[in-house]
Amino acid sequence: MSKKKEQSSNDQHQTQSIRARKVEQIRPQLTGGSKSELTGYIFGRMKSELNDVPAQTAAGSTLPLVDLIKDDEEAGTYNPFENRKLTHPTTDMETLVHLLKGSLGSGILAMPLAFVNAGLWFGLVATVAIGAICTYCIHILVRCSHILCRRAQLPSLGFADVAEVAFLAGPEQLKKYSRLARFIINLFLVIDLIGCCCIYIVFVATNVKQVVDHYTHSYWDVRIYIVMLLVPLILLNLIRKLKYLTPFSLIANVLIGAGVGITLYYIVTDLPALSDRKAIAEVQHMPMFFGTVIFALEGIGVVMSLENNMKNPQNFIGCPGVLNTGMSVVVLLYASVGFLGYLKYGEETKGSITLNLPVEDVLAQMVKLMIAVAIFLTYALQFYVPMEIIWKNIKGNFNEHQNAAEYTLRISLVILTVIIAAALPNLGPFITLIGAVCLSTLGLMFPAVIELVTFYEKPGFGRFNWILWKNVFLILFGVVGFVTGTYVSIVEFSEHLEEV
Repeated sequence: MSKKKEQSSNDQHQTQSIRARKVEQIRPQLTGGSKSELTGYIFGRMKSELNDVPAQTAAGSTLPLVDLIKDDEEAGTYNPFENRKLTHPTTDMETLVHLLKGSLGSGILAMPLAFVNAGLWFGLVATVAIGAICTYCIHILVRCSHILCRRAQLPSLGFADVAEVAFLAGPEQLKKYSRLARFIINLFLVIDLIGCCCIYIVFVATNVKQVVDHYTHSYWDVRIYIVMLLVPLILLNLIRKLKYLTPFSLIANVLIGAGVGITLYYIVTDLPALSDRKAIAEVQHMPMFFGTVIFALEGIGVVMSLENNMKNPQNFIGCPGVLNTGMSVVVLLYASVGFLGYLKYGEETKGSITLNLPVEDVLAQMVKLMIAVAIFLTYALQFYVPMEIIWKNIKGNFNEHQNAAEYTLRISLVILTVIIAAALPNLGPFITLIGAVCLSTLGLMFPAVIELVTFYEKPGFGRFNWILWKNVFLILFGVVGFVTGTYVSIVEFSEHLEEV
């Protein structure tokens, strides 16, 4: 989860300063001329402006709101990979490491709870199946990006850019919705990341509370610990430069790696018999499983940034390919931790598996504090992307005192996350809610919609319209997960509030 997104954050930082200027340079004000003349003029301008800048820059919002369609024959002569200007391109192995780093985070600690809501064997099979579907949807997004890069003759595109170009280059009646498509994806990214920040706060407060309760017998409400985090979080997030957050990221990676490793040691010690656990859980609990697994596995927000910076981007979705290799490792690890964690603790499994570690063991208490510190430091990196997206869209309203306005926004957003965390301190339903609302849309529905729009005119939906029916299934799968996961999460929150 750290799902998630340090690489994406880095790319966001590099593009912000010149994005607006590029838009105005590339978007010509044309009042006449034929469709072919307009298209030819625009492509000529776009290529001259973008082919000599880094891929991260070219992936910005630099797309004219006019016709972008290119005939497939003409577009096929343009190779976007050859036109990417990368100062420090990443190798296949480096990209694989970044993919693993961006996908393996604190979400792995919630996987045993997912298995509680699915059952031991059904959870194992369903985790692999959902992982395969998520991976396939990433394939869809990257493949559409390559097609659209050729049509628009651009070296690379980000996630929101792919949606915008797809609508611009799609059916005539959809062109006017291109900016809306970009806005919706950025909106869900912001909601997703802000939600993750709230989950981080609850995670830190809950782990710290358990340790303090054991040694002081104070037993304060977890909301007190959440509020106590406010000032440290504000101070940490007043850091505006991503490079100054790098040391915190390194510390967090070391701590969470060591913490998860020690947690696995506790899990595999004295495992009970397989027959002691349910093979399949009750149907009404399945949406909780779906939301948690989607939350833990879905890393679609970082993949375009990784692919855009590869030395050999054609190897990203090849066979076996960087994506298939990385996601296979991620799914295997998540399924293993979920399976073994539920086998170890059964129905007593908590929202974070660290909360099940023995309170009387000093090493176990150290693990909780280590991971709590790691997640606290990761909050700043998670917070960086939504802050940049929001600030980019509103800073034009502040001609003066921009620094004061930005600091005010930062403090306000941190306060908002603390308020939400204090209002919803139940970790399990919170994770399910974010997974159902944001990641089922970003990871399942949006890639399917983008492929439908991209393939609508050329090359079409294939024999028996199999591409259409396949994407309808993915959209319906996402909708079912969205609706049921959201409903079950709200019910869980309501029951928790009644108990309080």
